[in-house]
Amino acid sequence: MRRFAFAVLFALVAIPASADEPVVNLKPGPGLDKVQGNCGACHSLDYIQMNSPFLNAAGWNAEVAKMIKAMGAPISDADAKAISDYLAKNYGS
Repeated sequence: MRRFAFAVLFALVAIPASADEPVVNLKPGPGLDKVQGNCGACHSLDYIQMNSPFLNAAGWNAEVAKMIKAMGAPISDADAKAISDYLAKNYGS
């Protein structure tokens, strides 16, 4: 019973908090669907806009590789290339 009460309390706190999260609108372009589907599955897409002043094409390639190798993101090689290309073109410094 105690676990159930905790779960209900957590849901009551978490649901309104997630409802206030703003929608992140990324620039349109080839690969955007791969970014939204793969990157957005694990974290907010606002990280892309926050990091864009600091990353060039090599930096975005390294970030995508880190997400796959270090974080275990299940991204295919084809999707990784599309994601890196999209990020470098639209958010590269």
